[in-house]
Formats: sequence, structure tokens, C-alpha cells
Amino acid sequence: MANNNYVPLFETKQVKGRLFFRCIAASIFLGICFIVMYRVMFFPVGGKAERWTWIGLFLSELWFCLYWFLTTVSRWNSVYRLPYIDRLSQRFGKELPGIDILVCTADPLMEPPSMVVNTVLSVMAYDYPPEKLSIYLSDDGGSDLTFYAMLEAANFSKTWLPFCKKLKVEPTSPEAYFRTASEPVNAEEWLSVKKLYDGMKMRIEATTKLDRIPDYIRKQHKGFHEWDFITHKHDHQTILQILIDGRDTNAVDIEGNPLPTLVYLAREKRPQYHHHFKAGAMNALIRVSSRISNGPIILNVDCDMYSNNSKSIKYSLCIFMDEEKGDEIAYIQFPQKFNNLTKNDIYGSSFRVIQQLELAGLDANGGPMYIGTGCFHRREALCGKQYEKNYKVDWKKLNDTKANESASLLEETCKVLASCTFEHNTPWGKEMGLKYGILVEDIITGLSIKCRGWKYMYLNPEREGFLGVAPTILLQLLVQHTRWAEGHLQIFLSRYCSLVYGYKRIPLKLRLAYCPFNLWAANCLATLYYVVVPCLFLLKGFSLFPMISSPWVVPFVYVALVHRAYSLSEFLWVWLFNRTTSYFFAFFQTILKLLGYSQLTFALTAKVSDENISKRYEQELIEFGATSPMFDILATLAMLNLFGSFGAIKMVILDADEDFKVLDQFGLQILLCLVLVTVNLPVYQALFFRKDNGKMPSSVTYKSIIFALLACTVAMY
Repeated sequence: MANNNYVPLFETKQVKGRLFFRCIAASIFLGICFIVMYRVMFFPVGGKAERWTWIGLFLSELWFCLYWFLTTVSRWNSVYRLPYIDRLSQRFGKELPGIDILVCTADPLMEPPSMVVNTVLSVMAYDYPPEKLSIYLSDDGGSDLTFYAMLEAANFSKTWLPFCKKLKVEPTSPEAYFRTASEPVNAEEWLSVKKLYDGMKMRIEATTKLDRIPDYIRKQHKGFHEWDFITHKHDHQTILQILIDGRDTNAVDIEGNPLPTLVYLAREKRPQYHHHFKAGAMNALIRVSSRISNGPIILNVDCDMYSNNSKSIKYSLCIFMDEEKGDEIAYIQFPQKFNNLTKNDIYGSSFRVIQQLELAGLDANGGPMYIGTGCFHRREALCGKQYEKNYKVDWKKLNDTKANESASLLEETCKVLASCTFEHNTPWGKEMGLKYGILVEDIITGLSIKCRGWKYMYLNPEREGFLGVAPTILLQLLVQHTRWAEGHLQIFLSRYCSLVYGYKRIPLKLRLAYCPFNLWAANCLATLYYVVVPCLFLLKGFSLFPMISSPWVVPFVYVALVHRAYSLSEFLWVWLFNRTTSYFFAFFQTILKLLGYSQLTFALTAKVSDENISKRYEQELIEFGATSPMFDILATLAMLNLFGSFGAIKMVILDADEDFKVLDQFGLQILLCLVLVTVNLPVYQALFFRKDNGKMPSSVTYKSIIFALLACTVAMY
């Protein structure tokens, strides 16, 4: 029987502009139809090379059309969620569930302990009852430097948490807050806390630079004795330390208020056992947290993604605890945003299109992907529970399931849960926790949860829930995108392909909406064809597009301009660089893995860079200063189109006395070359004009010129 007094804790609203978007999509589809007609009607009758080139270009265009259709499916009906935390407070008061927050780090050099500490402190300071918060750090680097930093964080939290509550601090990361906040009028306490933070940061960074823990510090905590038995970071026992026991009445801040539970974990690692990267770390944390605090809601964040909105937990609970729709929700995904973007976002790390259009569209079609960070999970769903229609949670009567044992006893009994052999012959990594075997384990984990009958939602509040660190070096960005694209293509070519795995389990629109992400890497072939072939055949004197004076030119120009208009705010060179390098490498690495010639690897990207690189990044200079096969490809393609443009200009000048027939015949081809040259201006600058260390290496310059000249010579003669 319906509850007439029911007032929802959140509201779902349609994104504005849907009608306009659908009209534009219809016009693009019409333009695509005319392009297909042109390719069929004007098929060349000349030589074999011309015919096969025409077919290749036609197939590339068909691929672009298919990809456009798949992206349009996900954007067709976008929605957004509007939570009401005032209603949550009125309805449930302090009868709120426990929250277990899982933070993962893997390397103290690439992910500095001072950064990890800021993330941990930020989630400890949520606007939420501290006795219901438990924070767990997984240190997959097994570093005593990170452990020391966590001890410092535990001590500083006694001052930081009441300070955040009193001044309503946002963001609750000390580093981010003191970097952006202005000194208040009554600054005595503010300056005192800042001084404490600066002192803690200085000690952590000094110890990290020293690369060892001084003896006088080692004597201060029993946990350091664990490292007496470690010979290598990939060969050690489980290290588990409860640094703050939230159940202990003595665990209070400087004002006598309770502190959240804080736990450090370095799971057991042995060379003979596969540790399954981040997925293995997350599963160990899920098991350990279930024994210590067993919060029904789990938040997982990467160590570089600090909390930027102290109300994020309550926003999520508005959805989980909604009486009519909340019980069917498995997880709530926040977008992945960054705090170090330059004014013009030179590396395109804001993911505006994905976050504002595609994830919101996925939400309307059945739910966004789980992207591995900034995600609130229902523990039962994450641990393999099937959704049942009569499933109901009475949050007000939910029992406190925290363990009753002492902290020291829990430390010993929980170690087995993080051992190498615990998962043997169990559903962990298959039906429980995060799944193994794919680089982007988060994506298939979210898909499998959806296929068990659960729903999930996307939450993108006005104030960002989490902010992280975007790559400041181009090679880091390309490596990161290679891993993502490779993982997604692995999914598409595996049994977890949404079209197969989700058959009869999830809606067709959602299965199709997963495909544009899964096919990122496959875009490389069509893109490379379009970047290389028209340029070479321009030098050869063979036209691949309609004449400028022909009406058939209209659909080509219209589709190209309108289709890319939605992402004009993102730099086109990032789009081009990814498709011709990282996606290209991801595509062939995936094929090699399928053939058994390569093994699954996880490339961790550094979260810090030196002062000179940071300065160039702030000046919005792209960082090329390294040798890499990816840069060889980028530079060669740039030089190829530059030579093609020179050849085209020469043809137009020589043809000036004949009413510019060449310009009419090759106009679109010349325009494509010139656009590619414009997009590659940062590459030319790095090849020939820059003098700083971020320029392109000389070896790359020489190789690119030689390869491009060779390709042009073959095309012409």
C-alpha cells in the first residue's frame, strides 16, 4: 500500500536542452546518409590503389558513424539527481549507518605520503558522526614511510577535526585548505593549526627524502617492528595496525569529542602469488573492514582524491535511505575531477563531455560505470548479493555490528583476511568484491553488480565531491589513457562484453552505452587512416573528397563541424594525440595479450613532478621532454601533414593561372591537412623552437623527419 505521506529524499530531473540535442543528432544522421551515398555513387574506376584507398576511407567513415551512434545512445536522455539532506536529518536524525572509507596507495615515491595524509585527513573530517566513520588505508607499497605519515595524521587529526567543525572548513584537506583560504580576522587559532600542519608536513617530507625512519621515531610505535622482517616490498607478511580505535573512549580529539577509527594495512605479498593490483588491495580492505567495523556503506577513494565536500556522505545517504527507491541502489558514483588543471586545461583532463553528458546519459539508461574512486557502495551488493524485489533495509533498526574484541586481538585475527592464500578456492575476485583479470577491474565490477539486479546512480553536486591530481606531463597522460583504453578493449573482447554479459540482464540501451568506452582503442585505426592517407594521396594528386563547387561537400563539412562542436572546449590535440598513440598501443597490446604474447601489467602514474615541470605546466606548455615510441608517432604524423601542406600550397600557387582548379578539386583534402597542421602546432614548437627541457628530444626530431620524407617519397613515386 502506497504511503501518502512519503516525501522523497532525492529528486531526478531531466537535463535541459534534450530537444535541441535530438534535433542536432537527427541532422547529423541525415548528413551521414548523404556521405554514404557519395562514397557509393562516386566509387573510382581508376587503378587498384585508388579503389582500395577509397574503400579504406569509406570503412573509416562507417566506423566513425557507428561510434557516433553509440555515443548518441548514451546521451539521448540525460538526467541529474538532486538530494535533500535537510529531509534526511529530519527523518533519521542521528540514526545513520556506519561508513567504511577505503583509501588505496601503492608507491611512496609516485604517491608521496604527504599527499596520502591529506586525503586521509579530508575524509576523517566529514560532516558526519565520527563514531560512525572508519578509515582504512591500503599501502600496497608496504612502506614504513607511509606508515609513519599515518601516525602523524592520527596525531594531527585531534586538532584538525575540531578545527574543521568549528570553522566549517571546505575543503577538509589541510594542504588544499591552507593553499586557498584567506587568513581570518581572528587568526590566532587559524595560524596555530597552520603551524601544526606545516610542522607535520615538513617532518613527513624530510623523512621521505631521507628514505628511512630515524631510530628515535621507530621507538615511538610498536608497528615499526614489523619492518624488521621485510626484505622486499613484494615479499612480506601482513602488517595491520589500528592507529585510532574509535570504540575506545580515550580516542578523543583535543575538545573531548570521539575520533573516527583509523587503520593501516599492508596486505601480505609473496612472489609466488599474484596480488591482482588495486582490485586485490580493495578486496583485502573489504574483508578487514567487515571484521572491524562492518559499515553497511563503503566509500572508496584513491590516495590522490581528497574530499572537497564534507556533505558528500549525506548526499549519498539521501539516495541509499530513500524509502521507495533507495533499497535497489548498489552504488553511487561521483565524477573524477581535479584541482590542478590549468586555465585552458591543456591536457583535456577535465573530461567535460564524459562527466556532463555521457555519465549523466548512462545514469538515465540504467546507471553510470563504477570508475574506481569517489564511489559509495552498499557492502552487500559489492560482496556479491543478488538483488531481490522484497529486499528492504530498516536503517533505524540496523544493529551496530562493530567487533567487541580489543584492538590488539583484532590486529592479529584480521591478518589472515589479508593473506596471500585466503582467497584460494573462494568467490573473491569472481563473484565477491572487485573482479580480477582485467586492467579496469572497476568497470566489470560495476557491470556485474548491475547484472545481479541492482541499480546505481550518478551524483554530480554543484560543489565537487572529490578533487584529485591530473597528469602534468604528456607522457604520463598517454600512459594513463593507454591503460584505460587497453582495459576497456579487453572487456569488449572478453565474456564481460556488455552486449553478451548483459544480455537479458540489463537494458539494451545500457549495453550499447558501455560500448563507446570499450571501443576507445579501436578508434586508432580509422583515425590513423584519416590522418595519414588523405595527406599522402594529396601529394599523389588523387582526390578523396567532393569538389568545393559540388553540393556534395555540404554533408562532409556539416558533419565534421557539428559533430565536434560539443567538445570545442577541449583541446583537439589531446583528442588526436590519444587516438593516434595511446589508443594505438592499447589496441595492439590487447591483441598480444589475447594471443598469449604479453602479460597483464598495471602502470602507475606519478602524482608529483619537479619544480621546472610544474612551472612549465602552469605556463601551459606541453611537456614532451622524454624519448618514447609514442612521441615518434606523434612527431612523424605532424611532419607528414606539414610536408603535405607544403605540397598542397605549391600545387595551388602553380595552378593560379587556371582558375584554381586544384583548389576546387582538392579543397577538402587541403583543408584537412591544414587543420591537422594547426592541431599539431605544439608538436612543431617542441620540435624546432623550444629551448627548455620540455622540448622534443633531438632523436625524435631526426627520426620523424626521415620517416615522413620516406612516406612522402613512396606516395609520390
